[in-house]
Amino acid sequence: MNTFTQPFSAAAKAASAKPGAGFDIGPATRTAISLACFTMSFAVVVALGKAALGMVGGLEDYAKLPIILHVAAVLPTIPLGGWLLLAKKGTALHKQLGKVWLVLMLITATTAIFIQTSGHFSWIHLFVPLTFHAAWKVMQTARAGNIRAHKNHLVRTYLLALMLPGLAALVVPGRMMNTMLLG
Repeated sequence: MNTFTQPFSAAAKAASAKPGAGFDIGPATRTAISLACFTMSFAVVVALGKAALGMVGGLEDYAKLPIILHVAAVLPTIPLGGWLLLAKKGTALHKQLGKVWLVLMLITATTAIFIQTSGHFSWIHLFVPLTFHAAWKVMQTARAGNIRAHKNHLVRTYLLALMLPGLAALVVPGRMMNTMLLG
C-alpha cells in the first residue's frame, strides 16, 4: 500500500468501525426518541383502528379539509422522523426522506393555521411559528455543513414541535385524536 492510499484506508476503516460517526445521537436522546416514536405511533394506530372499526362516534365534526390535510400530513411524520433520527445519517436515502419529512412538517404547520376552535387560535398554535423557524434552521445548518447544529435542531423539532402537540392531541378532551383514542 502506498502512502497516498494508506491515510484513506485508515479513514475508511475508522468510518466503517463507527457507522454514522459524527452524525449519531447519544444514548439518552436515542432512548427518548425511541420511546416517543414507539408510544406515539402505537397510540395513533390504536386511535385510527378504533375509528376505522366504528368504535368512536362524533367524528363527523372533524371532516373538514384543513383537519383532514393536517392529519394526513402529520401521521407519517411520527414514524418517519423517528426512523430518520435513529438510522444512519448522511446517506442519499436519509437526505431525500429528510426533505419529505420537512415538507410534511411544513404542511402540518400550515394547515394548523386553518384549524381553530370557536373561530380563535388556541395555545397549540404557538407550535406553528416554532415549526416554521425550526424548518428554516434545519435547512440553514444542513446547507452550511453544521451537522451538530442540524442534529440538535432536528431532535428538538421532533420532540418539541411534533411530540408535544401530539401528546396534547391525545390527552386534551375534545381534540380529534383524544376522541378517537379515549372517547
